[in-house]
Amino acid sequence: MVIERINAATFRAARPGLVALLKDAVESGASLGFLMPLDTATAQRYWDAICDDVVERLRVLLVAREGDTIIGAVQLELAQKPGEQHRAQMKKLMVLRSARRRGVARALLAAVEEEARREGRSLLILDTREGDPAELLYQACGYTFVGRIPKYARSADGSLHTAVIYYRLL
Repeated sequence: MVIERINAATFRAARPGLVALLKDAVESGASLGFLMPLDTATAQRYWDAICDDVVERLRVLLVAREGDTIIGAVQLELAQKPGEQHRAQMKKLMVLRSARRRGVARALLAAVEEEARREGRSLLILDTREGDPAELLYQACGYTFVGRIPKYARSADGSLHTAVIYYRLL
């Protein structure tokens, strides 16, 4: 497995794999803000907007690859205001179903923390759906629970789920 930082030059080649990854994650029930069925055009527009943020240096996008296949991704949203430039928010950590339980998420988490340090960030924050397996990963990797927001995310069946907030000082 190789972890790579995507930039404007490498985005076009990565886009189909990113679309496939997002669709796979949504189909598996991941809480990423999208509902099933996720059509290809919507996924493409989403990644195109993320690429715009990467170009503007508002966001870092990392992918995990095995050969030519993107098996995971994570984003680092960089706070921009002068009084906030010490922090960033980790977003949308996702791994292909076929690549789960092999350390991909843990490797992406370590890589995004290193990118945060490179960007001069000393505080990472994140949110996830309460009870998701990712919560155990964040706890095991030293993230501190802050609190809950009830009825934060909607599932395809219409039910509302609680979000949990974590942080880590780097």
